[in-house]
Amino acid sequence: MQVQALKTAGVDRIWTETMSGGRDDRPELTALLDYARAGDVLMVWRLDRLGRSLPHLLTVVADLDARGVELHSLTESIDTTTPGGRLVFHVFAAVAQFERALASERSAAGVAAARAAGRTPGRPKLPATIIEAVRKLDQAGAARTNIALSLGISRSSVYRALVS
Repeated sequence: MQVQALKTAGVDRIWTETMSGGRDDRPELTALLDYARAGDVLMVWRLDRLGRSLPHLLTVVADLDARGVELHSLTESIDTTTPGGRLVFHVFAAVAQFERALASERSAAGVAAARAAGRTPGRPKLPATIIEAVRKLDQAGAARTNIALSLGISRSSVYRALVS
């Protein structure tokens, strides 16, 4: 259905991604973005087909805009080749920026509330006995993955113990 809608709209070349849209490594999207040149119009069936999240979508569109590539979304009727389309997209961008600012404020308020209640926010510190065990096993030449498995901690905790 999506491919047919793009063909009906007159798209010359269609990139089809088989990976999940939530993944960072989307080779077809990367190839498409590399291919796009100034003066091109990137047409998508829906905006969620282009970006895995609103911040990611805004980053992709800002990159396209800086390179002189326009965007046209069939489903949302957003077309940055027109003044109205650019306005709608910038309103979306402003709302997304506002949401990011609110999330940051909520996070800061949560940290302040935790500290006021006597709790230390963030990742719990490893006990000194675990840190000592990690260092001894590392000095003995044990593989860091094996250290993590034997102590029941994550590999990132092993690395944190070694640099602390």
